[in-house]
Amino acid sequence: MLSFHSKWRYLFMLLGVQLVVMALLSRDGYQKRVTYFFRIFRKPDAASGTTGHGRNHTGADVYANLSSLINVHSKEDIPYCPKTSPLIGGPIHVSFRSGLTLAQIERKNPLVVRGGRYRPPDCEARHRTAIIIPHRNREHHLKFLLYYLHPFLQRQQLNYGIYVIHQAGNYTFNRAKLMNVGFREAMQEEDWDCLFYHDVDLIPEDDRNTYTCDQNPKHAAIAMDKFGYKLPYKMYFGGVSALTPLHYLKMNGFPNNYWGWGGEDDDIGIRVSLAGMTISRPSLKVGRYKMIKHKHDQGNEVNPKRFNMLAKTRQTWKLDGMNSAEYEVISRDHLPLYTNITVNIGTEAGLHPPTEKPVKPARKKKPQKRKEQNPSTDDREVPIEELTDLQSQH
Repeated sequence: MLSFHSKWRYLFMLLGVQLVVMALLSRDGYQKRVTYFFRIFRKPDAASGTTGHGRNHTGADVYANLSSLINVHSKEDIPYCPKTSPLIGGPIHVSFRSGLTLAQIERKNPLVVRGGRYRPPDCEARHRTAIIIPHRNREHHLKFLLYYLHPFLQRQQLNYGIYVIHQAGNYTFNRAKLMNVGFREAMQEEDWDCLFYHDVDLIPEDDRNTYTCDQNPKHAAIAMDKFGYKLPYKMYFGGVSALTPLHYLKMNGFPNNYWGWGGEDDDIGIRVSLAGMTISRPSLKVGRYKMIKHKHDQGNEVNPKRFNMLAKTRQTWKLDGMNSAEYEVISRDHLPLYTNITVNIGTEAGLHPPTEKPVKPARKKKPQKRKEQNPSTDDREVPIEELTDLQSQH
């Protein structure tokens, strides 16, 4: 007969074999059940208020570790910032509460100076990044972006500036042309080594997604919530992207002829390839963005010509871009949280399209009086009476 201990040994062996078989047959499902079982007995994470598993989806307060920053008055012998900022914390909690004001954002960012500029107070930044935001009639979205973007960039210890490029007038919106304007105007203010082109309705959810440039053009918004946090297709370059000035010049900037929604992102992606470069991206875990839900703006309707235009990018990219961008700066305002540049970028007909002048009615010409001359005998007009006498003579 088997001893008592032998029976227990065989019983444990049998249970072990069953567990292995279950794991092989349904690995994902088994792992989820086991995780759920252990989470029952696990205490919530006191710092985030959630379990460790859920922290990547909820994240921490973006302002949590910035309160200790103090402005250093003496900038002499200040050290360089670490290559990896110690302030970076990972996932960020993003929500859109009502009643947010620009004054509240200013109070939460005391080290941001006029024009939306910031430098780390206790070290010399290793990177200088300009944020270019094409804009029109999106003030509500802009407030949320500024609320999250300022502390997000401060946690990365960047020397940065935020530029809002506002399209004047009511003509169809042109995102890519505004980005061309943003590059030129931002580079006139400072020698930035990286420029991020940022949609106003996208909020970054992880500060490990560093706003610095790579050796190749960077597509930062690889995982948006509206696409299920996945890249929609390989050549997608929309939402948030980054270029060095050299990248920008190599690809002749952005197209100027995409009026309305759609097409310009793919055109830019094609330009990257035609210029002999590739697209770099962060991981899906890090490059996460939450979109502020909204409808298509009036004046930014879908561009019906976009597919025909994309088919011609190979022929047009060297002719249409930064070398052909025409615009007029209407105003430049260095506001507390950003620099606002309002521009006239014209229409499809040009910067100053010709207008048809009203046709004036033709004036009636007054009859001119003939001057009396002394005609010669051969040229003078012969009276009818004389003609009759001459004919009777012949």
